[in-house]
Amino acid sequence: MNPRLLLLCLALCSPLPALADAIRASLEGRAALGEKLPTLLIHIEEPIAGFEVKLKRSDGKVVEVKGGGKPGIVRRIELEQPEGRFHYEGELVVRFPDAEAGTLPLSFDTELYGPLKLEVRKEDVDVAGRRLRFTLNRPAGRVDLTVLMDTGKKAFDGEVPFKGEAAGTPLELKWPAEEGRVMKISLKAFDTAEFYMGLDLFPWQVDIPHEEVNFASGSADVPAAERSKLDKSHALIAESLAKYGRFAALRLYVLGHTDTVGPTTDNRELSLKRAKSLATYFRKRGLRVPVFYEGFGEQSPAVATPDETAEAGNRRAEYIIAVEDPVLQQAPYPPRWRKL
Repeated sequence: MNPRLLLLCLALCSPLPALADAIRASLEGRAALGEKLPTLLIHIEEPIAGFEVKLKRSDGKVVEVKGGGKPGIVRRIELEQPEGRFHYEGELVVRFPDAEAGTLPLSFDTELYGPLKLEVRKEDVDVAGRRLRFTLNRPAGRVDLTVLMDTGKKAFDGEVPFKGEAAGTPLELKWPAEEGRVMKISLKAFDTAEFYMGLDLFPWQVDIPHEEVNFASGSADVPAAERSKLDKSHALIAESLAKYGRFAALRLYVLGHTDTVGPTTDNRELSLKRAKSLATYFRKRGLRVPVFYEGFGEQSPAVATPDETAEAGNRRAEYIIAVEDPVLQQAPYPPRWRKL
């Protein structure tokens, strides 16, 4: 074997030291899909007549590339491949100006990653139990976790290591008790290749206590005599917005309900119109946050009754302040929030 050649046996992501003066090689073995590809680099240090790379990928794909260049040139051979990890075997043939040539073995691994996906379902966030579960679509490396309370203190702010658990494995994070309400949970999850994805969670909502507005039968207009109730509710809403608005952009959700007197479809439409009237009143009073509304008619009663029962406890509304769509415990169907 010509002593000017570098024996190429590439370890993943580890550049090779030059074992001879003429040529050396290195490998950029990990890459993110859509950003770049795994790349074999040929560093030409002394005059050569040319080189040829012949590779066979572990799935049978054959790669053949010819090249050359003057000393100081680096030839980048991008290895187009599907997402995932692959092994390459082959050889590098180098020709020199004096007609000498040599053949060197090549053996290395590459990895091409698609987007890292971090999934946290609403039901996987247990604020009372001070824990949450999540999954990654690649082996887990570590998580940077911050849990911020409404007092401004942090219940946790640090790193949680993992051990390369397989993609899709349910993983759990916990934090210690701290005074106050959890306002924000920030995750920055890393896979074993140090790719990462961040996510902010706001697992809370504030239900505003209030006096119910008494609408006229079949009407969605707010009676003049009932407006003082909404003025008091508006003051409580504004107070909560001032308290919690420093943590995130907030929204107000208004829900309408009826009793079981009348057809179900009519009650649904009536509750929707009343929710819109209440939301509109708050907007006219100067509320500047986004406002959403929905009506559930008679299908989510606070008091269980037979059909056609006039029950004041079921003729009600809900005012909820949240960052994201609120979690409704007894919703008869997924809400279709209308924006005012």
